[in-house]
Amino acid sequence: IMTTDFPKSELHQPQYFLLDAEGKTLGRLATEASKLLRGKESSYYTPGIDQGNFVMIINADKIYVSGKKKLKKLYYSTSQRPGGLKVQSFNDLKKKFPARIIEKAIYGMLPKGVLGRKFYSRLYVYTSAN
Repeated sequence: IMTTDFPKSELHQPQYFLLDAEGKTLGRLATEASKLLRGKESSYYTPGIDQGNFVMIINADKIYVSGKKKLKKLYYSTSQRPGGLKVQSFNDLKKKFPARIIEKAIYGMLPKGVLGRKFYSRLYVYTSAN
């Protein structure tokens, strides 16, 4: 009988990554961050195991999107009440909450459920380098 050896939790040492968003494309930065959060760069990667990695992103207000996405990309939020749907364009959200753009992009690339929420809690996005 063939058995699969799963790495022990002692082998999963949390790592800290710092990414600079200045001049980077939104989607490419988000995929890189989600891979690091999940621990896919590790040789011990197992899909159902939390690696414990932390990702910090700085300069979120200097993120780049191509084409007409600055004008046409929309972000939706709701209060769960009748008529409570709010729509914001990319430019409006970038002026008010620039970090939220990157957070929403990365959240969409993480698994949904308990493990995905645990990954998301280790993401820190800052608007400036300070």
